[in-house]
Amino acid sequence: LMAATSHSLLSPAPTSLPRARLAFPAVRAVAPRRRPSFPAVAAAASSMASSEAEEKKETKLWGGRFEEGVTDAVERFTESISYDWQLYKYDIMGSKAHASMLAAQGLITTGDRDIILEGLDQIEKQIQDGKFEWRKDREDVHMNIEAALIEKVGEPAKKLHTARSRNDQIVTDLRLWCRDAIDKILIRIKQFQVSLVLLASKYVDLIVPGYTHLQRAQPVLLPHLLLSYVEQLERDAGRLIDCRERVNFCPLGACALAGTGLPIDRFKTAKDLKFTAPMKNSIDAVSDRDFVLEFLAANSIAAIHLSRIGEEWVLWASEEFGFLTPSDSVSTGSSIMPQKKNPDPMELVRGKSARVVGDLMTVLVLCKGLPQAYNRDLQEDKEPLFDSVKAILGMLEVCSEFSQNISFNSKRIQSSLPAGYLDATTLADYLVKKGVPFRTSHEIVGRCVALCVSKNCQLTELEMDDLKAVHPVFEADVYAYLGVENAVNKFISYGSTGSEQVKKQLEDWRVQLGINP
Repeated sequence: LMAATSHSLLSPAPTSLPRARLAFPAVRAVAPRRRPSFPAVAAAASSMASSEAEEKKETKLWGGRFEEGVTDAVERFTESISYDWQLYKYDIMGSKAHASMLAAQGLITTGDRDIILEGLDQIEKQIQDGKFEWRKDREDVHMNIEAALIEKVGEPAKKLHTARSRNDQIVTDLRLWCRDAIDKILIRIKQFQVSLVLLASKYVDLIVPGYTHLQRAQPVLLPHLLLSYVEQLERDAGRLIDCRERVNFCPLGACALAGTGLPIDRFKTAKDLKFTAPMKNSIDAVSDRDFVLEFLAANSIAAIHLSRIGEEWVLWASEEFGFLTPSDSVSTGSSIMPQKKNPDPMELVRGKSARVVGDLMTVLVLCKGLPQAYNRDLQEDKEPLFDSVKAILGMLEVCSEFSQNISFNSKRIQSSLPAGYLDATTLADYLVKKGVPFRTSHEIVGRCVALCVSKNCQLTELEMDDLKAVHPVFEADVYAYLGVENAVNKFISYGSTGSEQVKKQLEDWRVQLGINP
């Protein structure tokens, strides 16, 4: 009974009422007497509504060889207009370029071209004003716009699909959409980079513990840590720029797969749409979604970087660390615990990285094993793509907001620095400078740390006699290497956490990002 009721309430009943009746007697036999045969009533009503809808259905633009329309279930299952309407701007853009090319080649008249272009302008305005009716029975964004254009301008609109297939039309729309989406993401990446550089500039001299294996390792300057994120974001941007170059080739004119026998000019279409060039192979043009995969992969790597930042800042905002305090404007509370102040935006950044990676996995598996050329499976590439871009744009935006609304707790950080023997590696460098082989230096410093553990003190607190007892090479100048401040000041290698190196890195990024000092 549950299955039958669910079917009739949540989805249209079978179009054939007798079939619905065959299904229900057995159910009715085991149902309590007090229950009415509501599923059968619903099925009958739905069947009548379905018959009326069937009468109202228009013939598909591809329906010439068909004697009957598709069932409601097939229509619901195969439509993509519920999400690919987002491509309308690019579909209209491509249609305008295609119409202009057809006229230039003498395949349609200039008069027809002008009528088509005017009609497309009107449809675009209707969509932007929210007055356009998207119809699921017209399946997708292409058929909705083309059918509306035919209704609006008549016979000239029927010429628009000359030398064009939905196969090359959709991949053209998608490449145009990806191109713009990449540009938007690049802007958001730069905004976050600027926010991080400005944040780093506020804490130029603040030393924080550096971690490996989530264990205390060496002291680093906070700006050095923040600029490490900026570097990662720069590579993320570079991957997207590289991806954009490969996206920017025009498939329009490849038609279904084999091209066309009509004298079209694919170079003109590509130029008008600001593509680098037309794609060289028509089968490849409509078959592959490697540009989507590459875009999703670039987004996934960026999402992983953002997730790691989120993880670190969530940890640092905890009572156990207490290194970072987000403002109320980027925090949330608990419905039961009044004292809670949670860094939820960064937790969700960490969480949303999963869906971005999942979007990549979806399209990878979708494309695996598809024969050349176009297959309807490829309809399923758009929702993961749209989701990935929406998620990464949101993640970047909230990361920028969060970084502009946090403060680092200098006193708490400074009070935590003595723990963990962060200056141990610098002490090993001291011994190397004294001519001791590094492996021997490593062992000597290890014994010094063990001595500190037994005495419950820091390396800076060891007396000279203690140090000489470990190894006679130690002299009074050793104390210039001990303590986190001294340790940081001893770093001099390119890209290191030394004060001068970090100042140079900050200045380079200010110049590169156009930040006015």
